[in-house]
Amino acid sequence: MTVTNICFKLPALLLVGILMFFVPVPGESDAGAQTVSGARQATGGAQTLADILARQKGLKVNNDFRRNAIGNPDQAASIRAPLGTLGGVSNAEVWRALRFGEADVTVSTRLPAARATIQSTGMTWLKFRRGPLITYGGGLLVAVIVLLAAVLAIHGRFRLARPPSGVRILRFSAMERFSHWLLAGSFVILGLTGLMQLMGRAFIIPLIGKDAFAPIALAGKWAHNNLAWAFILGLILTFVLWVAKNIPERGDIIWLANAGGLFSKGEHPPSKKFNAGQKLVFWSVILLGSAISLLGLSLLFPFDLPIFSHLFHWLNGLGLSHLFGAGALPERMPLQQEMQLTQAAHAILAIILTALILGHIYIGSVGMEGALDAMVSGTVDEEWAKEHHSLWLESVRDEEQKTPASENIAAKGAAERG
Repeated sequence: MTVTNICFKLPALLLVGILMFFVPVPGESDAGAQTVSGARQATGGAQTLADILARQKGLKVNNDFRRNAIGNPDQAASIRAPLGTLGGVSNAEVWRALRFGEADVTVSTRLPAARATIQSTGMTWLKFRRGPLITYGGGLLVAVIVLLAAVLAIHGRFRLARPPSGVRILRFSAMERFSHWLLAGSFVILGLTGLMQLMGRAFIIPLIGKDAFAPIALAGKWAHNNLAWAFILGLILTFVLWVAKNIPERGDIIWLANAGGLFSKGEHPPSKKFNAGQKLVFWSVILLGSAISLLGLSLLFPFDLPIFSHLFHWLNGLGLSHLFGAGALPERMPLQQEMQLTQAAHAILAIILTALILGHIYIGSVGMEGALDAMVSGTVDEEWAKEHHSLWLESVRDEEQKTPASENIAAKGAAERG
């Protein structure tokens, strides 16, 4: 399996679990609806008492009996028989075809999405967006911020066990720092503007009003759409520059088992250039960032890059949907529903990644002494490197011994100037 397949398909498993309740799929709750075929034949395909009772209980009902009952011209009655002038299609069947996007209609815009004159999942998406998405997504971000503030207040900053040596070592090159800040800067702006688009109606409009919010939202939308390209470029550069240093190793298990030395003052498990925690952040950014970018591209070019119909087809082929107690996922859906699922998944993954990055920002700024220097000047103190990345420091010293003295002097001079 290629890295590209991993980047795009691994987050799909997470999405299926989160979105399962959001996608109308047949499950155990519609068993009653699937056992009344005889009753439907007696009523001409109409819903039965079992369907009505299931819907009143809030259970999902399999709508295939409606989706598939949209008329058949080949079975049309004669011109003198009932429904004969309708060509085998009753008024109820016409409305069913319109509801499920199967009607043969002509629209003036000629756009594929315009053919859906009735879109029955719109309110489901809106309730999810205004309810669980904002409530649980916003709650997660607030909880992370409160937790980090509590850690800072109780534990304070993680400081070096011994005083700095004054010797500076080059840790990140100018290109590495550029790719990091390109990715980080664009992510921060995308995160803020995305939250404003998602939660502005609920939290900002009540404070400043609609007239003041409108230009802010318009500017935020423009920034969100255009800075997405900077994020994608930074994601690619970061992957190319650091993927070789972030391959999991056996030593990472030791680092995780000791919680990175979090509870032992001055003693940190040996690690190379990136420890296990940094590797987890790296792969979270690459995998979730790639999925978010792909979903974002689908939103930038609506109706041209459908994702979920192909994703559900792939998951059905693997039989993964049955692991969640559901039947086959819908592979045929209106384009509007595609966009609704895409927007929901884009927001969910972005909120999860933001929660992870908040921890990374904390550790890299106020949480740990000397960590920010690595991404500002590119250099770190030798004592910092010895405590946090001892194996990396040893490899740097080994390289210095193999390098001619003139090149070492030049490298030290560049590190001191940094």
